[in-house]
Order: sequence, then structure tokens, then C-alpha cells
Amino acid sequence: MMNSLMQSIGFAPLLPLWLLALLSVAGVLLCAWSLYNGARGALLRLAALASLLFWLAGPQHLRESWHSLPQTALMLVDQSPSMSIGQRAAIARQAADALAHMQVDGLNIRTITVRQNGHDGTRLFEALDQAAADIPPDQLAGAMMVTDGQVADVPANLPDRLRPRTAPGEQTTLPLHVLLTAKGEETDRKLQILEAPPYAIAGQPAHLRVLAEDSGPGTHAGTQAELTLRVNGEEPVVMPVVTGTPQDISIPVARPGQMLISLSVSPLAGEVSQLNNQSITHIMGIRDRLRVLLISGTPNQGERVWRRLLKADPAVDLIHFTILRPPEKDDGTPLSDLALIAFPVKELFQDKINQFDLIILDGFENRSILPHSYLENIANFVRRGGGLLLTAGPEFVGPGSLQETPVGDVLPAHVPPETGMVEHQFRPRLTAQGRQHPVTATLSGAPDANVPDSTTTVAGAWGPWYRALKPDSTHGEVLMSGPDAAPLLVLDRVDQGRVALLLSDQIWLWSRGEGGGGPQAELLRRISHWLMKEPELEEEQLSASITDNVLTVTRHSISTEATPPDVTVTAPSGTHTTLHLHAAPQDGSQTATLPANEMGIWQVTDGTHTAYAAPVQSDIREMTDLRATATKLAPMAQQSGGGVFWLGAPGHLAIPTIRMAESTTLHGADWLAFPQRGAHIVTGKSAEPLLPTWSMLLVSLAFLFAGWWREGRN
Repeated sequence: MMNSLMQSIGFAPLLPLWLLALLSVAGVLLCAWSLYNGARGALLRLAALASLLFWLAGPQHLRESWHSLPQTALMLVDQSPSMSIGQRAAIARQAADALAHMQVDGLNIRTITVRQNGHDGTRLFEALDQAAADIPPDQLAGAMMVTDGQVADVPANLPDRLRPRTAPGEQTTLPLHVLLTAKGEETDRKLQILEAPPYAIAGQPAHLRVLAEDSGPGTHAGTQAELTLRVNGEEPVVMPVVTGTPQDISIPVARPGQMLISLSVSPLAGEVSQLNNQSITHIMGIRDRLRVLLISGTPNQGERVWRRLLKADPAVDLIHFTILRPPEKDDGTPLSDLALIAFPVKELFQDKINQFDLIILDGFENRSILPHSYLENIANFVRRGGGLLLTAGPEFVGPGSLQETPVGDVLPAHVPPETGMVEHQFRPRLTAQGRQHPVTATLSGAPDANVPDSTTTVAGAWGPWYRALKPDSTHGEVLMSGPDAAPLLVLDRVDQGRVALLLSDQIWLWSRGEGGGGPQAELLRRISHWLMKEPELEEEQLSASITDNVLTVTRHSISTEATPPDVTVTAPSGTHTTLHLHAAPQDGSQTATLPANEMGIWQVTDGTHTAYAAPVQSDIREMTDLRATATKLAPMAQQSGGGVFWLGAPGHLAIPTIRMAESTTLHGADWLAFPQRGAHIVTGKSAEPLLPTWSMLLVSLAFLFAGWWREGRN
């Protein structure tokens, strides 16, 4: 900073401006009239008047003293995730430290460190705009960016902060200097997933489109490479790809559930990093349409509940038949009038039975409706992997009971015909298993075990039922209990299939709000989806997820084992780690964590179940292109008059020196400069007459005398 003196001419009129203007106009008119009449000396008299008016205008010699203000140059230091490649971050820190300590007269350097900003890549120009907002426009000298060149918010034109207005209608340009943390342009190969469906139909292939692309000096499209594909940690599949050309891939979806798909492309010789040579995507396998066969016994209240539930699900194809009258009731009605359409027994229970996912028998009483062979087909349907749900009422202990047919071989309970029916009020409750099983654990309003059965509504209890069956033997998982703590809802696995038995036909009372009602729709939905092997409803689950480079393993179980089993974690590199799970008895889960810094698919197994996890890149845009490059910022530096510098490697950094510009050139091979903006504040002003009064009077009298003399020569 320095003190300077600026001199200029100003005026302090001795008369009002309007009077000076009037005198000036009168003098010009008199001169014009004199010239028109040929009077001599008119111009000299006009000069005398002009000198007098000039004196009356008060000409002054102005002196202004001012103090120079320092200029500020912004230095934006990139410390985003892409700067973790190689030694870029160290280069940036070392260069920024050296530049910040350079002493340049009249220039301050303000350092701004820019780290990750959400999920939109490195945003240096946004940081520049925010930092420059605190600097007076006439004190901003320009900016420097210490970066790898991977900047996501490069504008089309030079930012307004670097184009300040110096005067109305005038604009100047401030330099943007780019300092790149490498020796020169780098090469890189990247793999992009262009298209990947979030869902795919089980049993059909999922279609992906990927692109391997090379960039940097000496690279070109059309290079042969190898693509490695791995699904859920299975054996990899290798296939050829051509860089620069999208590649379509079909992946079979064997079953419902999440699929982790890892893709990687072979490295490019000399590329800067292989981090972006791989990518991971998630595809959820789903059923196309859930095909459900609902056979209802004689019309009952529960039938409407089932139809409403299943019809409301757009993913369910429902076929529903109701047995209006058992065949033994023969009243002479013609067969053609007994039903709107013929009951397609052979088509449903022999020809197409394996096309269904779930069979529901609601209050079904056989009474010779289905031959023995068709009942055997239902049992075999379950054993081969199908789902069977029975809601049982009085028909279950009467003649034609299904438990006395081949279907009874796959049922999880047996009810004695003579003493099996119980008819009195009770409230359904969850058993100890039910409080941990995913089908019932989180049902709303689950009753407390101590809530008494009562005809009145009890807060926190489900509404009462009035009829149930009391089995003499069960096997499987008892999730709900009924009268006298007898089993009410029993789930069981039979070979590859599943069976659920609800030992009451009065769940429909909940839909009517009896005694406060209950979650009948949610319970039936969960039972149905458990029977159709919905992964989220499995009672034994092992899951894994990776967040912030930490692998979290969670195991849910309804078993009563004292010590949770250890799990084995396999990293993408193939290394194995044994984790001890810590139990949380309140919800039957056990958890453990492990640092997970490797990209790829991680596998976790407890010996029976296997789970997979993969890290999710939080800022895909930041890690797409990993080169250090000038291609994005060089045009912006050129527009501003700034330079582009390659800093080199640690220990041999080529850091340019900083100076104030002595010409319009703002950079050289090893130096960069900022312009002199001339920012200052005025510290004082003084004024004195430009000419003494006596001198102005002499000049006016001289012109008047000359005019009189010229006129006297006539």
C-alpha cells in the first residue's frame, strides 16, 4: 500500500450557473449583432467577456491524496475424492502452501479448500462465486485453481466474478490460472452401465447395456478388451468387448430376490487408475404374476375378505370358485342349472395345477368333489415347491375333512373330530415364536400376553373370535394361539413347499371391527407372501450392506440358540475374515461390522445362508473420469488470459512464481501474474484558484483595450 497524489481541474462558480449561462448567451448575441453591422473589435470584446465569465466560473486546481488498497487473488485447492488418486492431494497441498507464502507487494492470496459437495462432482466455480462475493469487485485480482482438472461445473462463458464492470458500459477480464496436479495429460479406461433395469422377471433374462471407453493421449475407439461379469459372487463369466461401442448383455434371473451384478473391464496399459474399470448394479428379481387358486366352501363371511385382499393386489392373478352345494344334496335340479360354469376339476387339479403359486382352501369340505388322485396332486404340488393355505372351520372335523385325505399328509396339525371344536370367546395372541417371526412380529396392535379375554374392548388387544379348532398334535412353527393357548396359526415347510393352517374361520370378524378389530388384511397378505417365498418374510435371514466403507452383517433368527454362529466374510480380493455376531434378544437379530475398503462384491455366509453386499459410490460423477487433464479448464483459462501449468511430482514440483502484471501478458513458462486494478481510498482533498484574480482582470482589460483601439482605427 502507498499514498499517492492526483491532480485535476475543477470549478467553483462565483455566480449561479443560470446567470453565467444568461451572460454567455447575451455576449454571443451582442457579438453576432456587432459582426452583422460590421463593427470592428467585436471579437476582442467577446474575448474580454469570455475571460471574465471564465473567471466568474471559479476555475480551481484540485489536489486529491489517496491510499492504495491491496488486491486479493483467490486460490481454490481441490481436495475432492478424485484427488485421492496417486499423489494428487499431496501435490495440491504442497503447491498451495508454497503459493500462499509467496510475498507479492499489493497482493493478498486467500486459500479456499474445496471438498466433496454432495453427489454432483467437484464444483470449483461454485466455490469461486461464493468466495468472491466477500471481496469488493475492484479489489479482486483473479483466481488460481489447484486441481486435477476434473471439475463438474465449468460454465460455458467466463463467470461474472472474473468480468467486473469498471465503469458504465466498460468491462475488464481477470485471469484464471489453472495448476494441474500431474506431469501432463493422463490416460484412463472407464466402464459405464448405460442401461440396467431395477427389476426383472424371475425366469426371464435381464438386459444390460454397458460401454467401455478409453480417453487420453494416444487412445482411440475400437480397441479389444475383456469384460468380466459376476452375479452374487458366483463364478465369473468373461466375454470380449470393443471400446467405444455399447455392449448388450443378457443375465438370467433364476429366482426372486436381489441380484448383485459386478462388471469389470480389463485395464488399459499405463492408465492412471483402475477404480473406474468396474461397476456394480442391483437388480431385484420379481415374479411375473402371482397365480392364486382360491376354492371356497359354502358361501361364508370370510370369502369376501379373501376376494377383496387378492383382487386389490395388481400382481395377483386370481381364479376363484365357490362350492355352492355339496353333491350329496340332490333335489332333482338339472345339472346344467347347478352352476354358471362347470367346475373344471381336471383342468385345475391335474392339467394346470403346477402353474399356480398358491392354492387357498377356505372352509373347503370335500364330500367327493375331488377324487383321491386330485387330492394327491395337491399334496404333491406342495412337495414340489407350491404354497397351500387352509382356513379351517366346522367342516374340518366333519365328514369329508381334508385331514383324512392325502392333503392331510402335508398339513401341520391334526384335529380330533370329537373334541376338536371349541366355541367360546377368545382373543388371538402371538406366541413367543410369533413375536420374532417376520410374518407376525410387527403386526399393528399385537396384544400383550397379560391382556385378559373379555367381551369388552381392551386397549392394545385384538378383537375377539368365537370359534376355533383345538388340535391334538402340531409340527412346524406356531405363531398365534387361540382358546386355552391352543395353536391357532401354524406354518410349516414340506419338502420344497410350504403350508399354513389357520384353525378358525372367523378372521372376517376383524374386518367388521368386532371388539376393536385386528390386522386381518396385513396378516393374510403376509401369510400368502411367506407361502410364495417372499425373501423379506423368511424367518432365518442373513443380510449385508456397506455404508461409508463399513460392512454391516445382520442375522435374524427365531431359533433359541444360546450363542449366535460366527459368519465368514469373503472380500472381493478373496481374503476371508471370521466375524463374531452380537445378539440382540429383543428382536432376535445379531449384528457385526467390518471395514470394507475394496470395490466389488463381498460375500457373507453362516454355513447355511449366504448374503452379498457391494459399496455404493456416493458420487458417481466424481469418479467417472479419473484423468488429470486440462481439457475442461484450458478454454476457460484462455478466455480470461490466464495460464495452464503442470505441477509435476512431489519433490520435483514446477511451481510458478506470482507477480503483478507489467503488461497485458499475464503468464509465462514459469510465472503467472495478476493485473494492477488501482483500487484505493481517498484520504484528503484540497483546492486553490487556477489563476490569481488580478491576472484574470488584466487579461479582460487587455481584451477590452484592444477592442476599443481596434474600433478607434476607423
